[in-house]
Amino acid sequence: MNVPAMRAIYSFEMARTRRTLLQSIVSPVISTSLYFVVFGAAIGSRIAEIDGISYGAFIVPGLIMLSLLTQSVSNASFGIYFPKFTGTIYELLSAPVSYLEIAASYVGAAATKSMILGLIILATAGLFVPIQVAHPLWMLLFLVLTAVTFSLFGFIIGIWADNFEKLQLVPLLIITPLTFLGGSFYSINMLPPIWQTITLFNPVVYLVSGFRWSFYNIADVSVGISLAMTLLFLAIFLAIVAWIFKTGYRLKT
Repeated sequence: MNVPAMRAIYSFEMARTRRTLLQSIVSPVISTSLYFVVFGAAIGSRIAEIDGISYGAFIVPGLIMLSLLTQSVSNASFGIYFPKFTGTIYELLSAPVSYLEIAASYVGAAATKSMILGLIILATAGLFVPIQVAHPLWMLLFLVLTAVTFSLFGFIIGIWADNFEKLQLVPLLIITPLTFLGGSFYSINMLPPIWQTITLFNPVVYLVSGFRWSFYNIADVSVGISLAMTLLFLAIFLAIVAWIFKTGYRLKT
């Protein structure tokens, strides 16, 4: 394994985050804080507790997951798309670096950025509402798995996209709506039975449910199912990335 090359790619991507600190970290944290003000204070004062948890505290895992998903996809997609846009992707493909090492470097950097942001948002949430983490290790596990999984998804989007508009298409029209409809701001048990069944087809439900369980011991679906679904998504995206590099899809043309 070419560790120096992987470290170089990883360091370059992390350096880009430091150069765009305002956009990469500060902006998402401010946006999430506004969610706390609007949902936690204005709307939360009109909503009773959910499963014994105040509404402001209840939405914390959902807000972290919202930022984690969108930032993982955005960071990874831009990270691999930009070398394609500038033409430096050919230098990368001709270097003595395997496809696995390339993917691991870009995905690792994107996942690291997202996890740092998620932990910052968690600390920021503590300024607004009291937070308890019942299972810290499970919380970190879901955080890492989700960040890596959707960084892989973003990596796929970055390779698929042939313009900057397409980079924003999937996060804006798919990821964000699925997150809002995936129980981030409510329990799916509050929905009518037919809508509960329909909601279970939303993959984000399992991510949010498992992550919320690690905080408050409450979940819309079994934590075992949540973990299994997360690993399934990870395996699917890994298989797609492997196929992309095997076939050279949108890399060699």
